[in-house]
Amino acid sequence: MSTVGRLRRNRQTQDSPQLLVSSPTPWECFQADRARCPGNPLFAWFAYRSLWAIATYRFGQAALAAPRRAKYILRLIHRMMLLTSQLATNIEINTRAQIGPGLRIHHAGPIIIGRVTMGSGCTIRPGNILGRKGRSEWPTLGDRVTLGAGAQVLGAVTIGDDVTVGAMSLVIHDIPADSVVAGIPARILR
Repeated sequence: MSTVGRLRRNRQTQDSPQLLVSSPTPWECFQADRARCPGNPLFAWFAYRSLWAIATYRFGQAALAAPRRAKYILRLIHRMMLLTSQLATNIEINTRAQIGPGLRIHHAGPIIIGRVTMGSGCTIRPGNILGRKGRSEWPTLGDRVTLGAGAQVLGAVTIGDDVTVGAMSLVIHDIPADSVVAGIPARILR
């Protein structure tokens, strides 16, 4: 089963107390995120501010899964981290987003990631907006999706695995796997 399939199933059973056995922990996801940053680990913390935003998101995921008594304290700490991270990096990642391991944000910049479902190994560049178009219409991205600078994905859009979205593109329709898209609205180039 692909990462997106596991994440979709996890989102559907979000209200139930059961966790999926196959889903990685926030710590394992963060290790995969960190592995995609070049250089040694200590250097990465100072060189890549985007790693701060990813760490804050993963901490928020752990806080949501914490036991009831610890949840309140951890969520308060997460809120303070979130505000600091947003001010320092200009990256906003919704804590309720379902993001697979290996997320890579190339530079700190104006990036908004709403309550999306995203597969593993995705790459995001500055200026991206992944958000809703209606009440509960959130995008779903497959594994190894690359978004060019300024690309926007809006609404209940499904983007398949191994898709590259060109810079300054607006994705408002479903995109099949193994495609390259660009334009406003985005059209399949190959």
